[in-house]
Amino acid sequence: MPSLAAMPKAPVPVAELVKQVDIPYQSFTLDNGLRVIVHTDRKAPVVAVSVWYHIGSKDEPAGKTGFAHLFEHLMFNGSENANEDFFKPLESVGATDVNGTTWFDRTNYFETVPTGALDLALFLESDRMGHLVGAIDKAKLDNQRGVVQNEKRQGDNEPYGLVEYAQLAALFPEGHPYRHSTIGSMSDLDAASLDDVKTWFRSHYGPNNAVLVLAGDVDVATARAKVTKWFGDIPRGPETPRAAVTIPTLKAPVDQVMKDRVAQTRIYRNWVVPGLNDPDLIPLDLGMDILGGLASSRLDNALVRKDKTAVSVTAGVQQFEKMSLVEVTADVKPGVDAAKVAAELDRLIADYIRTGPTADEVQRAATRQVAGEISGLETVGGFSGKAVTLAEGAVYSNDPEKYKKDLAAAAAATPQTIKAALQKWLMRPAFRLTVEPGERTEQDMAIAGGAAKGSPEGGSMAPRYYRSPRLEGGAAAPAISMTHRPTAAVDRSSPPPVEAINDLTFPAIERTTLSNGIPVVFARRTTVPTLRISVSFDAGHAADPKEKLGTQGLTLALLDEGAGKRDSIALAEAQERLGAQIASSATMDRTNVSMFALKANLAPSLDLLADVIQRPTFAPAEIERLRNQVLAGIAAENAQPRGIARRIMPSLLYGKLHPYGVPMSGSGTEEGVKAVTRTDLLAFHDRWLRPDNARIFVTGDTTLAELKPLLEARFGSWAKPAAPKGEKQFRMDRMARPARIVLVDRPQSPQSYILAGELLPTRGVDDPLDLVTANEVVGGSFLSRLNMDLRENKGWAYGAFTQAQMLRETMPLYVIAPVQTDKTGASIAAAIADMKEFLTTKGVTEEERDRTINNQIRSLPGSFETSGDLLGALISLDTLGRPDDYYEKLPARYRAMKASDLDAAARKAIRPDDLIWIVVGDAAKVEPQLKDLGLPVEKVQVGQ
Repeated sequence: MPSLAAMPKAPVPVAELVKQVDIPYQSFTLDNGLRVIVHTDRKAPVVAVSVWYHIGSKDEPAGKTGFAHLFEHLMFNGSENANEDFFKPLESVGATDVNGTTWFDRTNYFETVPTGALDLALFLESDRMGHLVGAIDKAKLDNQRGVVQNEKRQGDNEPYGLVEYAQLAALFPEGHPYRHSTIGSMSDLDAASLDDVKTWFRSHYGPNNAVLVLAGDVDVATARAKVTKWFGDIPRGPETPRAAVTIPTLKAPVDQVMKDRVAQTRIYRNWVVPGLNDPDLIPLDLGMDILGGLASSRLDNALVRKDKTAVSVTAGVQQFEKMSLVEVTADVKPGVDAAKVAAELDRLIADYIRTGPTADEVQRAATRQVAGEISGLETVGGFSGKAVTLAEGAVYSNDPEKYKKDLAAAAAATPQTIKAALQKWLMRPAFRLTVEPGERTEQDMAIAGGAAKGSPEGGSMAPRYYRSPRLEGGAAAPAISMTHRPTAAVDRSSPPPVEAINDLTFPAIERTTLSNGIPVVFARRTTVPTLRISVSFDAGHAADPKEKLGTQGLTLALLDEGAGKRDSIALAEAQERLGAQIASSATMDRTNVSMFALKANLAPSLDLLADVIQRPTFAPAEIERLRNQVLAGIAAENAQPRGIARRIMPSLLYGKLHPYGVPMSGSGTEEGVKAVTRTDLLAFHDRWLRPDNARIFVTGDTTLAELKPLLEARFGSWAKPAAPKGEKQFRMDRMARPARIVLVDRPQSPQSYILAGELLPTRGVDDPLDLVTANEVVGGSFLSRLNMDLRENKGWAYGAFTQAQMLRETMPLYVIAPVQTDKTGASIAAAIADMKEFLTTKGVTEEERDRTINNQIRSLPGSFETSGDLLGALISLDTLGRPDDYYEKLPARYRAMKASDLDAAARKAIRPDDLIWIVVGDAAKVEPQLKDLGLPVEKVQVGQ
């Protein structure tokens, strides 16, 4: 590849980008039918282990709905020869990305482990594949039924939480395999006997119904020997029958109106289309991106930018094995007639189907998809890494290289092929759902059968996770209930020993300075031909002007809505042509304007970044449009339990005058956002987003010698403005903030969201490593005291945990526990008791110390796998004033820690009696439970 300086400014053709996407692999099949795929990637001493069972909720017969999801839970509860929580041994070896998911077509389990722990991971996975039934007892079955109920309540409590059930009921006829939700029917689960459950496992979880992918620091010879050893003696299982799946077509459009506690009316349009192996799927997918997925999409330009009648729009295809779902949404701007927006939405869709896309739109959509695939090549495992790509192809298409065919199809797509697919599938009748603000009706709640689990994201279908990455509280499973003797040909009497796991080798950090004084911090990562760049400013939510909270959020939202000579649409289109993505974000301490760029398109991508940062236009029309979007976002926060609590807590802890006493989202207040003027935005930009307050961080596939001239040409002559640089004043007032309960009334909530907080006597710059490590034991990890009590022992929560938030100045401690409504008061009492016990009579045990320390040390090599991980680490080091060798010196610091050190740090800092509690829930049901806690209760309304 030519040097960066010699690269042309024209975007690289999509067909050339496709050639950069390659996941070499070798495969073999054991005699018992287990398919094994091996991809070697030596960039880090870790291996991703991904096991995919070709069984999902669509394969469940009548009366057995929810079984696949239930088994996802049960298979974390221990097997015959490893009959303890699955997370326990994996946490001790430093595994990362440990989880499992169930959806319509599959159940999968995955973890990324240090290379020396590969045998342990294979032992655990093979034991639950071949030796699970003897470890399932009624206690585990009953426990996991309760966990699923709390998982359901947590999702039910989200805005738009019942939409999926309405969609499935309207789009699919009775008896269709895809008609019922993955979480299933609680009545079916409640009726399941132990024999039913064991029969289900024996029928579907054999090696011949599974694919195992190993990706990372392993070769095929090693993989063959280890996989044969651990899986080779497992007998084949029965063949899973596959029901015929039709693509249903509605006889006529179906209209439905649903009420929910939402901030904005949302309009849905849905169609059922073919599965992911149909040749029409790639054209449909690109077509939906052009309609409502791209930043410059048809619907964005028409409804959000031009008419300003919607605050957001989406369009996409959710792809499944035997069918897929097209979904188009529009969130109506408050005060606008939703019926008129719906009519215009339908007109725009019909016009688009009739005329099709332009060649430029197709090129932009295809470039974005390919750029996303290239970015994904950095990760070996997890939710979307290379192991997942290979496994999906093998399971659904019997072709691990299905991704290559899909990308080639995207590169070959034309306006004509996309138009033909749109006309074939989207001229059929649609399901037309409107969700309006209001109280949920009995009819809407009944459609979920009392066992609905709304989507964590609110209204979009998603797989069911063992511990959701989107919701707080997903955690580990119960401890040992009984032990069984090994019956396998291989010795399973004890877990295999873990081989040597080397400490982290952190990439070299290089530095330079531009001619105007901007420091540049660089770390090379050559895995994929991409770069990640962040221009970081010492600002953050803490810099938001108190008199007009939301100024920073609105400023950042406007940066890429017009800059230099490009308006909002032109800027979005330019990024899409280059496969670049520019985004602005902020933490409490820092403000970052970041970019993902393809190496081949770096120079023109940097031109865009320089315009966005240095020359935003703040066009008056765009200000008003984005102001309405930010206000809609604040309203959405106030419609969601978590959002409500996170808006309130900082001001209760710090006071409203402290820099940290602002909503955690950084969105500001409704009054502040309404009051911001263009002059305020320009002034904020001049005070904070300026060269003498900036640092540039870069990771990726280049060298500092190549990079510096490109940065110098675009940022080296950036002059600081005449206005003085902003300063943050971190002074605590003398106001007393006694412990109390703030009860936020949210009627019809099936669950209470609990958030407690207190200020710790330490700052992030003090590097309180002992305290942060102790927090892992009390509430920070999956196996923590708090979670094991509230989730596993009592069954009152889907998960509960604590967080010592790493801020530069005074740090807070948070306790987070979404719990079932009737156990709200008891959960607060239990959490206080757990913490007091931890701080007095039952401190850190040696087993907890060893497991926690081992996890912290051994997980480090897998924690910086991607250039994005590395970029975040560089910014964190700078924010907290830590040396370049900080991460490499961590293992020695961890090993020196004693259990008594952790106890001392926790007992010095954590004061359970001083916690301020926020409870968001149904006050009529919750308030009586709080009377015996000995804390004053202050009842408020949402937004108060």
